[in-house]
Amino acid sequence: MKKDEIFKDIVNQYTAILYNRANYLLQDSDEAEDIVQDVFLSAYQGFDNYQGRSNTKTWLMGILKNKVADYYRKKYKQGTSISLSHFFDEDGTWKQDHALKEWRDDEKSLFDDLDFKRIFDHCIDRLPAKWSIPFKMYYLDNKKTDLLSQELGLSTTNIWKILQRGRLQLKECLEQNWFNK
Repeated sequence: MKKDEIFKDIVNQYTAILYNRANYLLQDSDEAEDIVQDVFLSAYQGFDNYQGRSNTKTWLMGILKNKVADYYRKKYKQGTSISLSHFFDEDGTWKQDHALKEWRDDEKSLFDDLDFKRIFDHCIDRLPAKWSIPFKMYYLDNKKTDLLSQELGLSTTNIWKILQRGRLQLKECLEQNWFNK
């Protein structure tokens, strides 16, 4: 079989798998499609060097992981302004006393509830880009802070602060849209 024929089979077999993973990691179907195309382009260009030490799916998922990391790295460095005015007043004190209010614990498996999952995804998407990128990489992609620090060029202290602020905003969004409905 020729390289083009083999690669056509690979594309047909793994497009849906790669797209589903990319869409999960990026939460953007258009970006997921672009990333998957980049994965196949890189794989095609490096196909002659692929020695088959791992199975094809593992090889493609490794390329996808690197492409997603590059995407977040680039997006993070574009910069956006972050305002803490939502949480603090001009004096630096909490605007709302219920910032640390406890959630109901009678909810068992919330992620089995499609409505909750939709609201959770909405709340994640509402985080500022400078927070959502490390937040998603840490919590959804299970990256450790030292790796995040290296990939995003941030100190571990800064990453922990970003994660803390992201959790606070996520908590407030979930309270407003789910728990206090």
